[in-house]
Amino acid sequence: MKVIMVPVADRPECRIALDHAFRFAMELEANIVGYHLRPHRAEHHASRSTRLPLVVEETELPELTEADVELNSVNAERLFRKMAAEHDIAIASKPRRAGHPLAYWNEMVGTPGKLFGIIGPTSDCIVVSRPKRKASGAARAFMLAALLNSGRPLLIVPQRQVKPPGKRILVAWNQGPHAAAALAASLPLLARADAVHIVCCGKEELPGPKTVHVRNYLLHWGIESELHQRSGRDAAAEILKVLKATRCDLLVMGAYSRGQLRERILGGVTHEMLTEHDVPVFALHT
Repeated sequence: MKVIMVPVADRPECRIALDHAFRFAMELEANIVGYHLRPHRAEHHASRSTRLPLVVEETELPELTEADVELNSVNAERLFRKMAAEHDIAIASKPRRAGHPLAYWNEMVGTPGKLFGIIGPTSDCIVVSRPKRKASGAARAFMLAALLNSGRPLLIVPQRQVKPPGKRILVAWNQGPHAAAALAASLPLLARADAVHIVCCGKEELPGPKTVHVRNYLLHWGIESELHQRSGRDAAAEILKVLKATRCDLLVMGAYSRGQLRERILGGVTHEMLTEHDVPVFALHT
């Protein structure tokens, strides 16, 4: 991973996400790109007039005055530069590869969906805040837009200070392509982890790879792992139980949805793990 993207706003949870992003960049020797989203007034009013409650990323962001928009932009850039200084990472103007992490500041006008649809695919990982339980504000809009529009993995961190995740990692495996894609994307993290565990909930009756195949695949990368088989009666609860028992601090999982109106009908385990439980998650929707 060489390019880590993080959306930046003048919000308390954003400072926590930035702290994780900068630590992440330092550990992986990657560059970090901060983007502040400025709402486009014409687009904003048009999106509200359509009254489509399922288009979360365009309807849940509040209307702002021009003065508020400018103040938010200034404060967001100030926060990004302050966090870069705290982590001793220099701000650069032109993308380049260096022997140490660099930080880049950018702004874009539009919606979260537009931001992550354009910039997300050219990032190796996106760091976002986890929305609070049953929340319907900016954090939820940005997480969903990043998950569903970027095609890139997300590091989703709680809106409270936790130790940097990734020392002990649990991989949720269900024999599907989403899980396989998330596993491949997480290899740089798995290779640096002190311990890797793999959990499968339910019988492995699908034609896809079984957990033993995943373990053997990781051995090719020099990564040892421990397997855990659960009944599958309540996959989310079983994953959390294994996460706690193994003292893992990061869950790797594939994210899936059940149709075109994706924002409200994410798959059950995906929805629960991303919105109901306050644990760091590395997720990929493909």
